Amino acid sequence: MNWIAAGAVSGAITVALGALGAHGLKDTLGVDGLDLWRTAAHYQGLHALALVVFGLDAARRPAGKLVGWCFLLGSLCFSGSIYGLALGGPGAILGPITPLGGVLFIVGWLAWAVGALRAPTQHS
Repeated sequence: MNWIAAGAVSGAITVALGALGAHGLKDTLGVDGLDLWRTAAHYQGLHALALVVFGLDAARRPAGKLVGWCFLLGSLCFSGSIYGLALGGPGAILGPITPLGGVLFIVGWLAWAVGALRAPTQHS
């Protein structure tokens, strides 16, 4: 998996969805829905950048795929479920998916930290 490309695509999607929420859905979502939408876009954008940086770091040091997959799937679960909730999706289904995404984010960050402590930087 090319984590830099995955992060860049996720970043582009973040900008598009952020603009959609701010301009196209502002009258439809209401205040609470827009707040949810912003939260989803915020976390997706942060983890899009994290994927890019992880991709750069992985090129310098051996890194497991766990970090990238946790960030990518975490974005899908966390932000995706919140986007769905903001649009009025079923809370009984989407609600439990949100914390799963949050756990994936945390696992990804911790796995990256452990990998950084265990593997020395490889200089070219």
